[in-house]
Amino acid sequence: MKILFIGGTGLISTAVSQLAIQKGLELTILNRGQRNDELPKKVERVRCDIYDEKAVQKFLVNRHFDAVVDWIAFTTDHVQRDYRLFKGYTNQYVFISSASAYQKPIPKLPITEKEVPLNNPFWTYSQNKQKCEEYLLGLNDPSFPVTIIRPSHTYNDHSIVSQLNSWPHPYTLIHRMKQNKPVIMPEQGKSRWTLTYNQDFAFAFLDIFGNPKTYGEFYHLTSDKSYSWLELYQMLKEAVGSKSELIFMPTEKIAEVFPDYSGSLLGDMKDSAIFDNSKIKAVAPNYVSKTEYRDVVKNAVLWYENNPEFQTIDEDFYKRYDLLIEANKK
Repeated sequence: MKILFIGGTGLISTAVSQLAIQKGLELTILNRGQRNDELPKKVERVRCDIYDEKAVQKFLVNRHFDAVVDWIAFTTDHVQRDYRLFKGYTNQYVFISSASAYQKPIPKLPITEKEVPLNNPFWTYSQNKQKCEEYLLGLNDPSFPVTIIRPSHTYNDHSIVSQLNSWPHPYTLIHRMKQNKPVIMPEQGKSRWTLTYNQDFAFAFLDIFGNPKTYGEFYHLTSDKSYSWLELYQMLKEAVGSKSELIFMPTEKIAEVFPDYSGSLLGDMKDSAIFDNSKIKAVAPNYVSKTEYRDVVKNAVLWYENNPEFQTIDEDFYKRYDLLIEANKK
């Protein structure tokens, strides 16, 4: 089976790439070649910018794929471009959406694809994913079968899971906890959050390739593991060896100081998110949900300790964090 990935070097896609090669798939990855170090040697690497349509068209001459997965499509412009480019060159197009696009507040738990609609008024990212889904499903083109996958919070061996931490500099929170400084917890930390290990995700994901049952369908693909934010904080605290005090605050108050994080805070992590994976399990016999975050977090902290080049701190984030805690005392 011949598969084409657009992007393919992200947190989820790297794990899928590695498993695809182990399973004997012929995998081609098309990207700008900036982060290909972790790709298996058997992957065909094509250096090309997906935004350069003429270059992609040239690459596609005399090629055909059983499935094309675009890991970096975020807006309707992106999926419209993919339709122009890949129609006639693939038997299946896989769009990576997001479980964050479900209606917020979530009306019912566990979340099922049938009972919970897409409608997130808080996060533009999620709204754009919804628009992409609507466009693709609206094509109704038998020559361009579409499968939509909605990942939730997926992590790898280096992930530091928290509601509020610097996205570009994850070590920021570890450093803070090593200094035993107070840590902010939105609300009371009692809501439950589903975490999916990227290597577990990969098994079910491969089952959708060339699977006619998935054509024209949409699925969330998450684990069956959920934790309260207090549990996740305790796991990280133990891994760091910290004595940091928790400071509880309303999510809305935090979002005022961190407007750049408000989408995820208000539109994704505020409420419990627990998923019923029955739909994906029905078409993915190799679905796996075995990894616990508590078995990964210690190694994640250790990895940062052993790799000083990644011990970077987001000074602006740190400053706002301290100011928020000081303001909360007044």
